[in-house]
Amino acid sequence: MTRKLRLGAFMRPISIHTAAWRYPGANPAANFDLEAIVGYARTLERGRFDAFFMADHLAVLNMPMEALKRSATVTSFEPFTLLSALAMVTERLGLIATASTTYNEPFHVARRFASLDHISKGRAGWNLVTSGNPHEAMNFGRDEHVEHATRYQRAREFYDVVTGLWDSFADDAFLRDVENGVFFDPDRLHVLNHAGEHLKVRGPLNIARPVQGWPVVVQAGASEAGRQLAAETAEVVFGSANNLADGQRFYADVKGRMKAIGRDPDHLKILPGAFIVVGDTVEAAKAKKRRLDSLVNAASGIASLSVQLGTDVSKFDLDGPLPPIPETNASKSARQKLIDLAEREQMTVRELAQYVGGAYGTLELIGTPKTIADQMEEWLMTEACDGFNVMFPYLPGGLDEVVDLVVPELQRRGLFRTEYEGRTLRENLGLPRPENRFFENGPA
Repeated sequence: MTRKLRLGAFMRPISIHTAAWRYPGANPAANFDLEAIVGYARTLERGRFDAFFMADHLAVLNMPMEALKRSATVTSFEPFTLLSALAMVTERLGLIATASTTYNEPFHVARRFASLDHISKGRAGWNLVTSGNPHEAMNFGRDEHVEHATRYQRAREFYDVVTGLWDSFADDAFLRDVENGVFFDPDRLHVLNHAGEHLKVRGPLNIARPVQGWPVVVQAGASEAGRQLAAETAEVVFGSANNLADGQRFYADVKGRMKAIGRDPDHLKILPGAFIVVGDTVEAAKAKKRRLDSLVNAASGIASLSVQLGTDVSKFDLDGPLPPIPETNASKSARQKLIDLAEREQMTVRELAQYVGGAYGTLELIGTPKTIADQMEEWLMTEACDGFNVMFPYLPGGLDEVVDLVVPELQRRGLFRTEYEGRTLRENLGLPRPENRFFENGPA
């Protein structure tokens, strides 16, 4: 059977590109325009996308005001509020929210995602992140960001607690026996009583087991710790490879780790981010990208690169090579990817900043529907991915072009669905429903 692509839509809640809001014909207020976002979600569902993937931050981006004042990310909806609203106007589109394991408590996260899964009838997903923005710490009573290794240790325990809370009730716990006045069976309730190195949570969760058993667990880290966490816990990985060889290495590594610990590699879908720009010709698409990039202010590029590297690059010789970058407490995978890129392409600091200031150094698929489909097919068939998390250059036009032009080409090749396989996100991704760890063989 031909492998088929899985397609997510990376919404922040709109585009990742710094200048997306400035592009001719774009909606400059789209980040905070509910009616517009509803329209985008409906377009994604018409295009049979697997999911609306919403990034989130618990602080404004840690960059100088000269750059921050140019960023549309400073105002956006809280994910659970927005996705609950979108659940009411869509039927099959998955709804993936980002929630930090560093600056949240497991009970809150478990309850919110369980609620979203019930509200959406089984379409919720949790993007498990450890927080890369050090300014988030200052919004939660801390002066310094939690150390990288500690963040991942807490994340692993956090996952165990959240999934344990989701299993508080057996699927058949709620009797609702009106005649005898018994609402639920106490023998089908498990009290977690977790006490670990980082967390202490009694439980049980005060909401029925999610429709999907567990909302789909998504992870995005590509560091050593991130890869291992993904292999142990994730069902979708938002990958960051921006070339085929790196994609293949990452795919083989994470899937190999799964095999080593006894997990079925098919139970994880690797979706690298793909920034897609469509044109009638390849040159027309490149011209669109050049126009978009020309709208990025130089201050934004320098600031974005500084955030990614965890180091203030404004002090460097902008027209010289990237100097050695010290280890920091920022995202290690994003940092290393850019260091490798600068060395491989012999880029100056200025050139690297211009590159990062637009689409943040992600994979770019720029061309006609046919050439874009050719590249997506090559990645899929050579085991560099299971699909893509698509980033749109601007909205609504960039989204419409992918749905109306690229998706039909993929469908014509038999690489993408023409109808949804099921009603839940798990069913559409081809993922099994987890068994309840406490009630598989009867009452706890």
